[in-house]
Amino acid sequence: MGLTSSHWGVYEFVVKNGRLSELNPFSQDPDPSPIGPSIIDLLEDRTRITKPAVRESWLTGGPGTATHKRGSERFITLSWDEAEKLVADELKRVIKTKGNQAIYAGSYGWASAGRFHHAQSQVHRFLNSIGGYTSSKNTYSYAAAEVIIPHVLGGNLMELLTLQTSWQSVCENTELMVAFGGLPAFNSQISNGGTGAHIQRLGVIEAASAGTKFINLSPRRSDVKSDIDEAWYTLRPNTDVAVMLAMAYQLLTEDLHDDYFLNKYTEGFEKFQAYLLGRKDGVPKTPAWAADISGMVEEDIIALTREMAKKRTMLTVSWSLTRQQHGEQPFWAVTALAAMLGQMGKPGGGVAYGYTITNYLGNNVFKMPYAPLPQGKNLVTDFIPVARVSDMLLNPGQKFDYDGREYTYPDIDMIYWAGGNPFHHHQDLGRLRKAWEKPSTVVVNEWCWNALARHADIILPCTTTLERQDIGMTPRDPFVISMDKAIEPVGEAKNDYDIFAGIARRMNTEDSFTEGRSAEDWQKWIWEQSCKRAAKLNVQMPDYESFREAGFYKSPDLKEDRIFLSDFFKDPDKNPLKTPSGKIEIFSKTIDSFNYNDCPGHPTWMEPDEWLGAEEKAYPLHLISNQPKTKLHSQMDNGTLSSSIKIKGHQPLEMNPDDAKSRGITQGDIVRVFNGRGSCLCGVNITADVMPGVVIISTGSWYDPAEPNDPKSMCKHGNPNVLSPDIGTSKLGQGPAAHSCLTEIEIYDGPVQDITAFNPPEIIEKK
Repeated sequence: MGLTSSHWGVYEFVVKNGRLSELNPFSQDPDPSPIGPSIIDLLEDRTRITKPAVRESWLTGGPGTATHKRGSERFITLSWDEAEKLVADELKRVIKTKGNQAIYAGSYGWASAGRFHHAQSQVHRFLNSIGGYTSSKNTYSYAAAEVIIPHVLGGNLMELLTLQTSWQSVCENTELMVAFGGLPAFNSQISNGGTGAHIQRLGVIEAASAGTKFINLSPRRSDVKSDIDEAWYTLRPNTDVAVMLAMAYQLLTEDLHDDYFLNKYTEGFEKFQAYLLGRKDGVPKTPAWAADISGMVEEDIIALTREMAKKRTMLTVSWSLTRQQHGEQPFWAVTALAAMLGQMGKPGGGVAYGYTITNYLGNNVFKMPYAPLPQGKNLVTDFIPVARVSDMLLNPGQKFDYDGREYTYPDIDMIYWAGGNPFHHHQDLGRLRKAWEKPSTVVVNEWCWNALARHADIILPCTTTLERQDIGMTPRDPFVISMDKAIEPVGEAKNDYDIFAGIARRMNTEDSFTEGRSAEDWQKWIWEQSCKRAAKLNVQMPDYESFREAGFYKSPDLKEDRIFLSDFFKDPDKNPLKTPSGKIEIFSKTIDSFNYNDCPGHPTWMEPDEWLGAEEKAYPLHLISNQPKTKLHSQMDNGTLSSSIKIKGHQPLEMNPDDAKSRGITQGDIVRVFNGRGSCLCGVNITADVMPGVVIISTGSWYDPAEPNDPKSMCKHGNPNVLSPDIGTSKLGQGPAAHSCLTEIEIYDGPVQDITAFNPPEIIEKK
């Protein structure tokens, strides 16, 4: 028996006769995720890629041949020697004829929680060793917030997230928690870099038991409803900012705001105040105004605002609110609202960015500065905001705005992807498929025949975390796991490190990539460097051999509960924020100077193109594509847990009884969901947990077009990203805006559509 770590938790594995037979919860985890065991049946599943393979037309015709056949054509298997040579030669060709900037390797994804065998780190290190690549910035999770928050609070958002007020402080001090976007506790199964102990759901329960009152402002009831007694106020999607502004107006006009806090700790409130009162646009941001926009009752807005002012209140905002048009505004507006309440920096009060969204938020851990795998220096300066990949491929040479500057999309001739699946997380998949035809070559390291692998030219089979040794460590979690190798690699699969070392050998760059170290050598190096860093904080970590023998290491506990911005609150002169003013910037001169029409200098309500309040809308239902609860993104969609909730093989769709009745839809019906961008089939779950006018399809179903050669083809399986718009949040953040999406639904009466997403493509053994 040994241990393994994943983004959804740590598990103890049992191997019998060389095969994985059990994955059991880690002994230290009080609330383990059920996702992990799904991988047991998938390691040797029919979707497993066991040999290097090349798309037939690419092999016979060379780079750029029949790129429209990506996703539908058969593959020819090769030996590793042949595959390594093909990739090395193609990299040489592209670099010689187009330059390193013609290689795109954003490689966004969550393939491994291991510190060394982290796919993104490996592919970036490799490509940096041969001159670099066009990179990406930010995430699909909260890109808009990643760009806006440094202007408002200073610093790096991911760093700030680790400093959020602890659940212990919430339990002891918070009287009222107001959750914009709700408390989706199933999201907290996941944590970037792995997690040893799930705490979020228990944190909510313990806080409720201690007397914290929970308010959910969202189109959907929180999934902690069975654990706590939350008050649910429904809001039309994309209208949270209007409600926040009305609350700010109410605080201001009833003199419930904290003038002392605003004067001492914030910058630019006067300009925001003028906007709230309507002095700029003639529209006071009253509760009645917000009620008309959001659908929330005016009296409820007023009563809740007054309660917030009377009690120790924690405001929390879901990351999902950033994934809409103008997605920068919710995080900025909630910060301004918290500042007006004057409780930022106080125990149990202020603002948090996403309780229950991931497991590490509010986790009161000692932040250990663990060493990463060095990635080297990227000599290419070209980059894109991560969600603008289709724009880049379709519009080489076109200018784009981002965070106050103008950039140019590079001309990409080759994509190298390792450890992710853009055909899961990107928007408007039909548009992505057209864009995917542009490069001459797509190379993918992958372990299963998902949609990304099907849309590649060269496939290099890689191992899973259970087929290699690693170290699971992150400063966001107290547990460091010795990840044991459970089984031998399936088929001819190789570790990413060995794949890149083989290609580097053929490019005469092996020494710069490996530095003469084996995978084991690198893991020992990472551990020893981490020990040196810890020693500077007076923390003594065990030596490498002792750590491996023990199986895991737990970092020291924090002596005090963490309180977000407490040092700044205690002494803003000694501990200024990393903003131009050193304060919370309710008005940002910097952003204002950009003159963006979609992101002014203070929190602002702006109508999205698609929302339920639009005067003219072709489609009457607002689609929310939330995170799945039975898998991580699209990983293990064909596993037992994910399969168990599907309806006749299709992704479930949640809709309100009123919307179902008006369309003649009953529980379990197969329906066609459609708009001008695409369509998909789903199975219906009718529930009063979703407000009228809103439907919910979780992401992660493997993309399964009925006609693989037609980018507009219906997805038979139920991937909502065939419907979502591929637009940026604003010129500032350029993040994804999947949640600004209108659709319609009808009973599907067409021919039976077999789900083929889990059938491997036709594969021919090379003679």
